Amino acid sequence: MTTSPTSGPSPAVTRRPPAARELWRVLAGKVARLVAGVRQTWRRSLQVRVVTITLVTSSLLVGGFAYLIADKITNILVENAETDVRLRLSSGSDYAAKQFSLYSQAQEAQLQDTIDGTVNYLAGGDPQQTSGVVVGIIADDYTGIIEPRFSPDVEVRPLISRELRATVAGGKIASQIRTGRLAADPTKYLVYGSPVPTRFGQVELYYLVPLTRQDATAADARATVVATGAALVLLLGLLAALVTRLVVTPVRVAARTAQRLSAGLLDQRMVVNGEDDLALLAASFNQMATNLQRQILRLEEMSRLQRRFTSDVSHELRTPLTTVRMAADLIFAERDEFDPAVARSAELLQAELDRFEELLTDLLEISRFDAGFAMLDAEPTDLVPVVHRVADRLAGLAERVGVTIELDVPDAPVIAEVDPRRVERVLRNLVGNAVEHGEAKPVLITLGHDQTAVAITVRDHGVGLKPGEEKLVFNRFWRADPSRARQTGGTGLGLSISLEDARLHGGWLEAWGAPGQGAQFRLTLPARAGDRLTTSPLRLVPGDAALPFGGPRDGGLLAIGSGTGGALAIGPAPATGDRAEVGS
Repeated sequence: MTTSPTSGPSPAVTRRPPAARELWRVLAGKVARLVAGVRQTWRRSLQVRVVTITLVTSSLLVGGFAYLIADKITNILVENAETDVRLRLSSGSDYAAKQFSLYSQAQEAQLQDTIDGTVNYLAGGDPQQTSGVVVGIIADDYTGIIEPRFSPDVEVRPLISRELRATVAGGKIASQIRTGRLAADPTKYLVYGSPVPTRFGQVELYYLVPLTRQDATAADARATVVATGAALVLLLGLLAALVTRLVVTPVRVAARTAQRLSAGLLDQRMVVNGEDDLALLAASFNQMATNLQRQILRLEEMSRLQRRFTSDVSHELRTPLTTVRMAADLIFAERDEFDPAVARSAELLQAELDRFEELLTDLLEISRFDAGFAMLDAEPTDLVPVVHRVADRLAGLAERVGVTIELDVPDAPVIAEVDPRRVERVLRNLVGNAVEHGEAKPVLITLGHDQTAVAITVRDHGVGLKPGEEKLVFNRFWRADPSRARQTGGTGLGLSISLEDARLHGGWLEAWGAPGQGAQFRLTLPARAGDRLTTSPLRLVPGDAALPFGGPRDGGLLAIGSGTGGALAIGPAPATGDRAEVGS
């Protein structure tokens, strides 16, 4: 009957104490910061990369050469020792053969004494020495008759391997290198064995030569080579650092000078030293900076003159426009008494004068923005009545073109620190454009807010915008379709002024559009004047827009606005809205 072993208690799970875990986290954090710092230094410093590569490459090359040289020196020393031992072994074998030639039997009484004397003679005549060359004679074929003898009298059998003795007993000269302890410290020996023929048979002669001197010489050579190689590597690293510094320093100076130039310090120049390539680089850089400064100053002067011309012309046209306006109003008031063709001309004159007056007003506003004189008069404002007021004022235009204006605004007040006059002007421009391009389809105005920002979107379902046009809609006097008949008689500056109004608030004005899907403009303003925007409460891309990649809509779409408005990239966005990395 088989019984199963009784299972014992399960081993306790070893848990790391909280102190150890905390220490491990601290160490891991320090290591991670150290690795990050090294990687950052490696990426940013050309000098560090060049010096490191030089040190690693030179270390590998010098290390390889040092190994080859040390190995070659060791081989030469061993070969010299082997040559010397072979010579001594040859002469010793001849001497021993002559000494043993007098004996024809291994049992003769004087043979053992002759062996002892031969060993002592070959060892140098001092049987008491405990260092240096060890000489021995062994006769394995005559065990019990001839005793092995070594001079000096030490136990060397562990140094003579069985394979070596078998080879020598077979009548061949053999050698090996063995390490053993004959004296105080372990010593490496070169062991040579040779057969010695006699009239009564064969004996084996062994020489054990210590390689202490050769090892010391090889160690000194390796240390010298390593020290020389290390010094050479350090010298190469220092040389690479110096050479790299000579090249990198002017490049760094040029980079810092370029940064100052890009920051507007146009008088910055590099110091030119010598006549080499780096000096030529500095001189060329200075010449480029001078040309850029001259060109920038020229463009600034031209821009200043252009702005002044626009402002002066706008102001100067005010007086004749007032006179023409008075005359046109008089003619327009009496148009019922004129011929129908003349009455129609009076109506056209009145309409064009209205547009001309709006154009002058917009030009004056643009000139104030260009000159930096535009001021923000921010105050806490409820945006809900502002949206309703804009919708009411454009209701007549929407009715004429067959467009319905729909509002999606909260019932509660939405308070933000804004300039109500400028916000209303932006909304009038956005809603007016949506009505004009709405293709008799509804226009939806949505108001949203959160803790930091408020947003208003104006959505139409008209022809939409072609790819790339969302970047152009805020350009001055730009029109998507120049052949299209205008209903509102706009000046072409409305969206440009709206963009400047949004920037003046520290907000964003962005556009999205797709052919056949209409367009949507989004105005995002900080809830408190002076705050920096990071997100918008409303998405730029509407939820009913067809995705080009057919993906899910759960996360919405992300539109990154540019300085000129528009949607430059599309991707997943958080549920509360999208994040604009570059805002207006």
